[in-house]
Amino acid sequence: MMQLTEKDQELLAEKGITKEKVRNQVEIFKEGIPFVDLENAAVIGNGISKFTAKEQKALINTFEGSMDKLSILKFVPASGAASRMFKTLFNFLDVYDPSKESLEDYIDRTDDSDIRLFSQGLTNFSFYDVVQERIKGKAANKDEEIYLFVKEMMLEGGLNYGFYPKGLLPFHNYGDHSATPFEEHLREAANYAKMGDEANLHFTISEQHMKMFSAQYKEVNPRLSKETETSFNIGYSYQKSSTDTVAVDLENNLFRNSDGSLLFRPGGHGALIENLNEEEADIIFIKNIDNVVVPDAQEELANSKKMLAGLLLNVQEKAFEYAKLLDENNLSAQLMTEIKSFLENELNVRFIDKYSGFSIGEQIEILKDKINRPIRICGMVKNEGEPGGGPFWIKNAHNHIVLQIIESAQIDMSNEKQVDILKNSTHFNPVDLVCGVKNFNGEKYNLLNFVDHKQGFISSKTKEGRELKALELPGLWNGAMAFWNSIFVEVPLATFNPVKTVNDLLKPTHQV
Repeated sequence: MMQLTEKDQELLAEKGITKEKVRNQVEIFKEGIPFVDLENAAVIGNGISKFTAKEQKALINTFEGSMDKLSILKFVPASGAASRMFKTLFNFLDVYDPSKESLEDYIDRTDDSDIRLFSQGLTNFSFYDVVQERIKGKAANKDEEIYLFVKEMMLEGGLNYGFYPKGLLPFHNYGDHSATPFEEHLREAANYAKMGDEANLHFTISEQHMKMFSAQYKEVNPRLSKETETSFNIGYSYQKSSTDTVAVDLENNLFRNSDGSLLFRPGGHGALIENLNEEEADIIFIKNIDNVVVPDAQEELANSKKMLAGLLLNVQEKAFEYAKLLDENNLSAQLMTEIKSFLENELNVRFIDKYSGFSIGEQIEILKDKINRPIRICGMVKNEGEPGGGPFWIKNAHNHIVLQIIESAQIDMSNEKQVDILKNSTHFNPVDLVCGVKNFNGEKYNLLNFVDHKQGFISSKTKEGRELKALELPGLWNGAMAFWNSIFVEVPLATFNPVKTVNDLLKPTHQV
């Protein structure tokens, strides 16, 4: 039995979490989360579309012709901290002592190729001049200079980059200034997410970084508004504490801190479906904060986004027309066949074999259910060995075949058949979405009704030396959008340019 003390109940009330929710989460720990059942990898011609240059142009024109009549929003998950990106550098500060060995000896001894690459590319980082200026004349030799450079850059007494939000680090060097990912997202929005001369953006951030983001906006806005002839409207939100999840011990009892209080943990990026659900726009672009490009790639990126948005508008127009006819019950047998065929061919919906045996009334209800859902168009890039989830056909808990974005953690790696399907995958998910979240009457869907709560993740962690099991909510573009209608489209690899480690900034695609 789950026992909650008076203090526990006060904490739940403070966070806005119901007892029912806690009970459900404990049940998930007890039952475990089953692996997904992969049916096939989605490939071009079977789950992924690829358009010719002429088709792409037509889709771009569709979007550009509608931009002024639509409300458009760019939604950027930006709460990620930079600490993971600097793991190598933190480790280096911990173990290297320049007074005891040379840098070369250290690299040979530890085989630390990341530090070698970092030190060789030092002058190509956009923060090089700023850090160098601060340590000028302090180092006795080149090796000590590298050590002091990293220390000055990373730690609290210096620039403190190791504790920055990733979105506010200097990524790109423009000569007269360094641009952060935050700034690059504004620049991007001016290229493809503008209504007239206004661009709306929404960043989900950590509450403690609010002042830093506001200061950054104040700094870049005058220059960027002038340069792009755009007026930017920026909104922010935090991950809600009501989306935090409980942890349990290895016997599935609620895990308590040493003071007896319940341990809650952030629910992961899947919690952001709540933030997305509060946005109202006709078209919502979603893209991660660290995935930004330099000016050379801006045009290709903008065209790719416009193509996806044009496709959304085309498909939505037809879906709305059919949804209206279904709503009016104004249907012939021929029209019902036409709607079913549209769902199958354009929205990747699969019907169960028994469908044809259902009564006309039952078939109409199924068609209504399948067509009245939010739609997401997801860009997919060719698999070039970058880690990340990918597009698959899966058999869900109801034995229906559906198109989903699946993370490798959801796949049973001890099952040979499943691993073979994984090996056949040709594309992966760069988190490049264009979403339509309204129905044919222009009313916004409640996105929380389309989440598959059984698609979360359970991981093993430790706290104060004790083992625990943690629960992550279904990912924003995985289980949190499991019951949306999904269309996957190949997009150019140049549009995917994430920064997972500091050395990624040395890639030519991040050099202005």
